[in-house]
Amino acid sequence: MKSPCERIQWNCSGSEIEQESFRRIDREAPPALRQRFTDAEWHVARRLIHTTADFAIAEQLRFSPGAIEAALAALRRGARIYTDSNMIKSGLSIPKLQKFHPSYCREAILCPVADPETAEYAKQRGITRALAAVELHEKELDGAIFLCGNAPLALAGVVRMTLAKRIIPALVVAMPVGFVNVVESKEYSEELPTPCIRIDGRRGGSPLAVATLHGIMENAL
Repeated sequence: MKSPCERIQWNCSGSEIEQESFRRIDREAPPALRQRFTDAEWHVARRLIHTTADFAIAEQLRFSPGAIEAALAALRRGARIYTDSNMIKSGLSIPKLQKFHPSYCREAILCPVADPETAEYAKQRGITRALAAVELHEKELDGAIFLCGNAPLALAGVVRMTLAKRIIPALVVAMPVGFVNVVESKEYSEELPTPCIRIDGRRGGSPLAVATLHGIMENAL
């Protein structure tokens, strides 16, 4: 039997490894799981499976009707992107985004959770900075792509503003992670009349929010 060192494929490029990973996911995915999604949705689901090495993540993935089409339309008009964590902001591919609209750059992605103004507002109100940030940036959230991979109260705040008809997000990616307010905020997002992609249950995270938007973009490039 070959040693681990001998079994490693040393002469593979990054793109070759990624494409082989996708081929293996397509081959190993249970047919019933694959059939739950449209081709465009499967492209996103497959990206999330690739990110986690876990097919179970796709079983918790939910798309509202037309969510991917709405996301692509928003990207092509250069819609604002709001994130609830700097990890998401750092992880998004600017070259991919610029293929949809030239205005996209790292500085244009809005993530105000660490701003002094946000911290002061949160202190005054006795709320989290994540919730304070969305409340302070209601205007910017109208028509925006909202990527939530960390803070459930940021998601809940956006849902509440949307249901109050104060904003109409172009897309909500509902993937906060954790144990407090997480399941509840995702269940609350089911009431959204606007396009939404979410992962049910406690699972989520910034890498999955990033992977979701990348999967949407890659499907159209």
